[in-house]
Amino acid sequence: MKYMLLINAPAEEAPECDVPTFEDWAAYDKAVREAGVFVAGESLADLTTATAVRVDSSGGRTVTDGPFAETREVLGGFYVIDVPDLDVALDWAARCPGARAGSVVIRPVAEFDV
Repeated sequence: MKYMLLINAPAEEAPECDVPTFEDWAAYDKAVREAGVFVAGESLADLTTATAVRVDSSGGRTVTDGPFAETREVLGGFYVIDVPDLDVALDWAARCPGARAGSVVIRPVAEFDV
């Protein structure tokens, strides 16, 4: 079963945060790949590069810089993993360096028979 691990980082670094190092991320990435559960994954560019698009009921498009909602966490990246069940996905999420400084949200990937 495929699960997406959405890695959320604090919008502002708090002094008490255990900020993962590049080496922490490299080790986790290597472990996911070597375990054969890696499907996809990317780190996202800085939040200041984001653009939001909204379309109203008449089809009018509004484009704004950055995310609209105020939040304490920002999406920093994601992994898609293919594992037997949620318990295994939880284990991989707990090992993710992003879980130390922020949170990792686990979502099953919907599969449609089309």
